[in-house]
Amino acid sequence: MGKLQIGTKEIGRDCKPFIIAEMSGNHNHSLERALRLVDIAAEAGADAVKLQTYTPDTMTLDIHTGEFFIQADTNLWKGQSLYNLYKEAYTPWEWHKAIFDRCKEHGLLAFSSPFDETAVDFLETLDVPAYKIASFENVDLPLIKKVAATGKPVIISTGLASIAEIDEAVRTVLSEENENIILLKCTSTYPATPENSNIMTIPHMRELFKCEVGLSDHTMGVGTSVAAIALGAVVIEKHFTTSRAEGGVDSAFSLEPQELKMLVQETDRAWRSIGKIVYGPTDAEKPSLEHRRSLYVSNDMKAGDIITKENVKAIRPGLGLSPKYFDLILGKSIKKDVTKGTPISWDILL
Repeated sequence: MGKLQIGTKEIGRDCKPFIIAEMSGNHNHSLERALRLVDIAAEAGADAVKLQTYTPDTMTLDIHTGEFFIQADTNLWKGQSLYNLYKEAYTPWEWHKAIFDRCKEHGLLAFSSPFDETAVDFLETLDVPAYKIASFENVDLPLIKKVAATGKPVIISTGLASIAEIDEAVRTVLSEENENIILLKCTSTYPATPENSNIMTIPHMRELFKCEVGLSDHTMGVGTSVAAIALGAVVIEKHFTTSRAEGGVDSAFSLEPQELKMLVQETDRAWRSIGKIVYGPTDAEKPSLEHRRSLYVSNDMKAGDIITKENVKAIRPGLGLSPKYFDLILGKSIKKDVTKGTPISWDILL
């Protein structure tokens, strides 16, 4: 698996984590707020901002009863029809260019999740550098085929998907001679719990599908994302907002500005800490060797005195013989006068 390129950014195990700040509907139908969110993502050090490109009519039918009405107690959006929810959450297509232009001003990448083929055609006019397939769309093979045909990297969230369904999605991308695939482990609950995240799937998914894997994280905080980096995730996607208190369709499980900054910092620290398999002192540790315990004379001694537990101790610093030799030198004589604080060495022993 080589590095994968999205715009100016390289993605891979030997690259710092690629952090996607997901705006979703947290603009609350204010373009000014949307642009402020871009500024926040840049200030936090994210690599990309992602939108969602749809309209209520490309998502569902204008029906407000039965299965088109959200009733489940566990659903964050209970009490709304699907149509009204998407009407509240969608990002007007005429805003996309202004948002993408603000991203470019900050050096941020900008792309989106299309939810039907017309969205792909529209996003192509904006020359997006990549596409994201949302979890609920990972079984929409015609959409995936349309996206893959652009030749651009395809990031696929795997929430809800079985191994067979993920395989179908991957094969669909490959059928268009597009090998630029990143899978994202995802738990499609909002918010998700750490206990239900199962990020041990990340290295397994990477091995199974021979592509890079990341995490689309709906948990609160940054702990799950940091742990995912240690398991080999190369991409982290997180929803973000200006303030959860200000509300918004996804605000309940979105990071606030300082939390987004923490995500960038802590995932980078986690990635840097992985390193390689090392035993023994690193170059940076070698000066600390002198602070180990070693054997020292703890009382003044005369030539011929016998070493006992009363006149030799294992203490810091570490410039004498190793404590492992303590039993070996007990009962031996010294051949010259030594003062308290002298490190024990073989050349002072008879």
